[in-house]
Amino acid sequence: MTEAPESDGPHARRVPGTPSWVSLMAHGLDGTEEFYGELFGWEFRPGPQQLGPYVRALLDGREVAGMGQLPPDRRLPVAWTPYFASDDVDQTADTVRLCGGTVAVGPLDAAEAGRMAIAADPSGAVFGIWQGSALFGTAISGVPGTPVWNELVTFETESVAKFYKSVFGYEEEPVVSAGFDYLTLLLDGRPVAGLHGVGHALPRDRGPFWQTYFEVADLGATLRQVTGLGGRILRQAHDSPHGRVAMVADPEGAEFSVVQDPR
Repeated sequence: MTEAPESDGPHARRVPGTPSWVSLMAHGLDGTEEFYGELFGWEFRPGPQQLGPYVRALLDGREVAGMGQLPPDRRLPVAWTPYFASDDVDQTADTVRLCGGTVAVGPLDAAEAGRMAIAADPSGAVFGIWQGSALFGTAISGVPGTPVWNELVTFETESVAKFYKSVFGYEEEPVVSAGFDYLTLLLDGRPVAGLHGVGHALPRDRGPFWQTYFEVADLGATLRQVTGLGGRILRQAHDSPHGRVAMVADPEGAEFSVVQDPR
């Protein structure tokens, strides 16, 4: 994991392959807004309604993330999903299919904001593709309450890395450590996401998945809030090279990690 770069704002075009947005699909939007509003200080405004009810989460008036309500007829997990930038969603979706992935939703227009698709890699991990027109991505980063990193938790990294490199043009940098299967994905030499192979520690009931890390000011206080608001702690706070980190779940079970920067 590394520091997320300072965002260029919501109206600056992103380099293709850059994680530019995170979105949560949930069953109950009101309760979900209440949880994250209390936890991260987010406010909410209506967003594009192409897939049903959807809101944008704002911090200090700037877009941070999105939340939508799961349509009853779609079998998508309650989960945070990263969206990777594209200059042509339709072409990227074709490449996903050619490389052994699937496209579950779209490509379709999200009102005036842009064009999107929801896809899955060959191992089944769900991610989004975003071609911005009015909204290019998260408008603020590097402060508590903002996404700071995205990491794929998968069985092993080698085969799935080929997929993401083919689709988005990433370079890769392995973490050289005995018994630790980790690859960092780079764009123009800059780390943008991670792939973590956990072998048989992968939960059998859900398979590979992308996980979003959010920055917090005080990890201990955040964990007390998580449980007080009806969420759960899945992995207790521990030290990492990038700060103290813990894995939690919201009241509907969507998993995410919270990290306190060591600065």
